[in-house]
Order: sequence, then C-alpha cells, then structure tokens
Amino acid sequence: MATKKTKAEKPLAQTKKAEGMRDEIIRAATEMINAKSYAFATLTGIAATLDLRDAALYHYFPSKQALAYACHRSSLERFERLLTEPDKKGGTGEHKLRHLIRDMLVESAENGPQLYFGDFSYLEAAHRKAIAAWADRLKAVLVRFLKEGMADGTIVQCEPELVMQLLLGMLIWMGKWVPSVEGLTVDRLMNAIDASIFRGLDRAHAVSLKAL
Repeated sequence: MATKKTKAEKPLAQTKKAEGMRDEIIRAATEMINAKSYAFATLTGIAATLDLRDAALYHYFPSKQALAYACHRSSLERFERLLTEPDKKGGTGEHKLRHLIRDMLVESAENGPQLYFGDFSYLEAAHRKAIAAWADRLKAVLVRFLKEGMADGTIVQCEPELVMQLLLGMLIWMGKWVPSVEGLTVDRLMNAIDASIFRGLDRAHAVSLKAL
C-alpha cells in the first residue's frame, strides 16, 4: 500500500530550497555568459562561483544548453515585468521610457545583469524559436512607447524600430559594464543617459537646433 512521502522525502527539485538554488545558478550562469560568452562559460566555472561541484548542477539542469535557455527565459521574464509597470502607470512615451530605464538599472544592480536579447544561436531550434518570439513581442512594446512619445510630442519623429535597437544595445552593454565600475550610482547613470539620449529626443531641443 502506497504511503504519502514525508517532508524529508520530498524531491529536492520541488522544495523552496531547490528553487532558491536554481535561481542562484541562473544568476551565476548569466553573469558568466555575459562576461565570457556562452562558448567559454563552463559548468565547472559556474559551479565554482557557488562553491559547488559541476555534477551538482546536473541535479537542476541536464546540460549547459538547458541552463542557458533557463537564463534567457529568466531575463525575458524580468524584462517583461519591468516593461509592464510603466505601461500600467501610463504617462507620456518619454515618461514610460525613463521609468523603464531607471527600473532596469535598479533591478540589475539588485539581481545581476540579464542576457536581454543577446545571441541565442546555440540553443535548440525549438528554444530559439520560443525566445525569438518572446523577444519580438517585448521589443514591440518598446517601439510602442516610442510611437506614443512621437504622437504626444515628447519624442521627436524618428525610426522607432531603429531607435529601439539602439536603446537595447545601450542597455545590454551597460548591464555588462556597469557592475565593474566602483561607486557608480543609478542617479549618475540616469544623468548620463539624459544628456546623451533624452536631450536628443526632446522635441523642444530639436526644434531649437533646427532653427539655428
């Protein structure tokens, strides 16, 4: 006669402790892939950053490829949550972009860098297709923010798809570079972004330059 499993007999993969370790592995793997690329990130190296043996990682992920897929999914989940917040609060297109970028900087400082929309050619075909579709959906939200700003007058007329790619490129690069700069704050970063990005998008500034 079958009996119920006790708490001690519960499979590790289903416990809260296991979920926490899984998240730690994903964070460590994401940081290493960002720093070294997928090709040079090894399970042994990832395990070492967590004081684990690489064999322990197989308890959570069957392969490096499966772990990388989990990293991409985690990053897209994080980014989607960040996109949703300013969209719910509303405001101008520029306001949504500012809100998003600041939140991304804060979130990355707290939870580590993301893979964002980086290379995922090393994933299995089905996983590549899933990540590409998800990324395209989130990129479309960024494009919509830009178009809303163009419509409400807070952002100059531009090619939103191209500007979106430039913004993503900046954020991906910053996610890799910023952690290495001692003493760098979100406010300092936002001031730099304001000077280099938003003043360029500011409609009144663009009009005044055109008049010169």
